[in-house]
Amino acid sequence: MATVKVFGLPLTNTARVMVCLEEVGAEYEVVNMDFLAMEHKSPEHLARNVTTDSVSGSPCSRLAKGILGQIPAFQDGDVVLFESRAICKYVLRKYKSAEADLLREGDLKDAAMVDVWTEVEAHTYHTAISPIVYECLLKPTMLSIPTNDKVVEESLKKLKKVLDVYEARLANHKYLAGDFVSFADLNHFPYTFAFMATPHASLFDSYPNVKAWWERLMARPSMSKLGADMAAAVKAA
Repeated sequence: MATVKVFGLPLTNTARVMVCLEEVGAEYEVVNMDFLAMEHKSPEHLARNVTTDSVSGSPCSRLAKGILGQIPAFQDGDVVLFESRAICKYVLRKYKSAEADLLREGDLKDAAMVDVWTEVEAHTYHTAISPIVYECLLKPTMLSIPTNDKVVEESLKKLKKVLDVYEARLANHKYLAGDFVSFADLNHFPYTFAFMATPHASLFDSYPNVKAWWERLMARPSMSKLGADMAAAVKAA
């Protein structure tokens, strides 16, 4: 039985963790959380949103238990983590090898570029693309809530500006941090994959360098495998 457990759904942020685990070849178990039943707000799961060195009853502990309830959560023995990008870095550091060196921390320049584009994804790309995914895919499919077309329109405008920057970057580099695949690229997997299931997927056709980059990523065994799992999860929702 795998000692590493990922608590969540094989979608969005949980898939970010899963793709990193797949890349490094780690064994893991996904513990599905019933989002609609608010299982992620259960006392058991809220406890996973408190770091292992938190003091029970401390303000930090009470705050985390009261308002977080985030998925994914992650357990590796006595290490319990939340926040998908932090989990990913833990995984990539623990299982680093010559074949899976996705943070490039042994090279100062490479590591800095990975950090730069990881930040761009988190604060610029993600904030533009995620509302489109929620409005066009998750809300109508999982929650039976109509799409807010105004939110989608505004987010598409933002995303186009971001893709302009990516298109220029990828004109000169195979991947975002350089000519090597890295965590910066992997970060884009869950929401970009979900975006491709929306009516706006053809937007990438206007950005040939971005489209070629995405196709290279999707050809990786990790993303190909998880993409099939995510498509099945959306279909079953």
